Amino acid sequence: LLKRLAAAGRYTTAICAAPKVLANAGLLAGREATSYPGVLDAMPLADTKVVSQTVVQDGTIITSRGPGTAMDFALHLIEQLAEQPLMRP
Repeated sequence: LLKRLAAAGRYTTAICAAPKVLANAGLLAGREATSYPGVLDAMPLADTKVVSQTVVQDGTIITSRGPGTAMDFALHLIEQLAEQPLMRP
């Protein structure tokens, strides 16, 4: 399902430890991504640049760090789906 969504150009997103599922599906190869600290770092990833930003978007793949970043993740997703920036406090 994830591979079909990505191949169709649909948004494929994950937060906390879930980016590991995207990595196992091969969807993070050659991309930047983030996850809960240590989750992606512990995996052998081909050409994936693991960064510590709150939310990372690389094409249609969007990842986020964890529970503390859920609001930033949600707002970013809304911005992408609405195709316009939201006013943030």
